[in-house]
Amino acid sequence: MTPEQIISLIHREVKPALGCTEPIAVALAAAKAVEIINENCSCNSGWRLTAGIGIDVSVSGNILKNGMGVGIPGTGMVGLPVAAALGAVCGCSAKGLEVLEGLTPASVQRAKALVSEGRVHISVADTEHLLYVKATVTVDGGAVASAEVFPHAYAVIEDDHDRIVETSFADKVLMSSESAAAAADHTDEDYDLTVRDIYDFACSAPFDDISFILEDRTLNLALAREGLDGDYGLRVGKAIRENQSEVFGDDFMSFAMGLTAAASDARMAGSTLPAMSNSGSGNQGITASMPIIAYSLKYGVADEPLARALILSNLVAIHIKHFLGKLSALCGCVVASTGSACGIVYLQGGTYPQICSTIKNMAGNITGMVCDGAKVGCAMKVASGVSCAVQSAVLALRDTCIPSTDGIIEDDVEKTIRNVGAIGSAGMKSTDRMILDIMLCK
Repeated sequence: MTPEQIISLIHREVKPALGCTEPIAVALAAAKAVEIINENCSCNSGWRLTAGIGIDVSVSGNILKNGMGVGIPGTGMVGLPVAAALGAVCGCSAKGLEVLEGLTPASVQRAKALVSEGRVHISVADTEHLLYVKATVTVDGGAVASAEVFPHAYAVIEDDHDRIVETSFADKVLMSSESAAAAADHTDEDYDLTVRDIYDFACSAPFDDISFILEDRTLNLALAREGLDGDYGLRVGKAIRENQSEVFGDDFMSFAMGLTAAASDARMAGSTLPAMSNSGSGNQGITASMPIIAYSLKYGVADEPLARALILSNLVAIHIKHFLGKLSALCGCVVASTGSACGIVYLQGGTYPQICSTIKNMAGNITGMVCDGAKVGCAMKVASGVSCAVQSAVLALRDTCIPSTDGIIEDDVEKTIRNVGAIGSAGMKSTDRMILDIMLCK
C-alpha cells in the first residue's frame, strides 16, 4: 500500500462512535428509514416526536449478541429496542456512527414510550452476514398527508456498521449497492499491508500527515475521565485506580489498566461521550489507544512520538482484524491490545523484530478469549487485555518471544496473524452459535 492508501485506510476504520456500535447500527438503519418517509411524504412538523411509529428490526445473530446487554447513551436502558426507537425518533443518518448525537429528554422519553407500547420488534435474520441490520419503519397515517394510509420504508446495513446497502419506500427499492463483504472480495487481492509496512509507515510518515490521530487522545481520554468521575457499569477502572496503593501497585501497568477500563466502563454503561473507534468497535478503539495514552501521561511523551505509536497500534489492530472479520466469537480486545502492546514497545525504542515478538507473545497468550456480547463486563476483559499487552511488551523488549514450536505461533509474523484470524473467524463459529444460544435461553 502507498502512504496515501494507508492514511485512507486509517480514516475509514478509525472514527468517532457514540455508543456501542451494534445498537448504533440499528439506530442508524431506523433513522435512515424514517428520513426516507420524511422525504417522500408531506409530514407534519415535529411528527417524529408524536407519531405512532412501528419499527421492525431484523438483525444477524452477532448484532443481537452485542446489543442485548449494552447501555444505550442517555437512556439508562440496555438493548436494541430502545436504540431502534431513538434512531427513529431523533437519529440523523448523516452523522454515521454518531447518529444519536444531540439526544434530548423529549426524544428519550418518546423512544421509551414506543418501546413500552410494544411498537418495536426485534428478530433474528436468516442471513450469512455476520453484521446485518434491516430496519422497517411504518407510520400511522395521521402523521402524514399522503395517499398511503401507512407509509413505510426500510434501510439495510451490511458488513460495516455504517454502510447502508439498500433502501426502500412503499415496497419500491430506492437504492441497492454491493455489500461491503462482496466489495472486499473484489479488492482483497489488492490488500498487501504487512507489519513491516505498518512499522515503516509509523516511523517515517510526516508528522503533519498523521497528527490527526491525536484526536484519539481527545475523545478516549475524556471517556476515561468520565468513567473515573462517575459510577458507570462495574466501575472496574475506578476500582483499579482507587486500590493502586494497596492491591495493584502504583506502576504503569495498573495506571494503564485503570484508565482503559474506566473508558470502557463509561461507554458500555451508556455515556453520551463518543469514543474513537477502531474497525467498527469503540472498545477496540479504546483498548488500542488508552494504554499508549496512559504511557504518554505517566512519562511525558511529546505529541509526535505519541502520534506515531497510535498510528502503529491502530494499524496493527486493523491489520489483524482484516483476517478476523468485523464480528466474531473472539473478543476484540485480543486484537486491540495487541496493537497497544506494539505502541508501547515503539515508545520504549523497540525495533521491528521486537514489534513482531510482541504480536507473537500476544497471540500465544490471550487468543481464545471469547466474545459473549457487549456489556458492562467488557471493562474487565479490557483490563485483562491491557495487562497482557504490558507483559508482552516487556518480554519483547528483552528479546523474549514465544517460539514457533509453540501452538499457533509461526516464525513469520504474518502467518501468526492469519492463524489468529482463522481461529476466530472459522474455528470458533460453533462457539459463536453456542454463546448466542446460551444468551437467548437465559
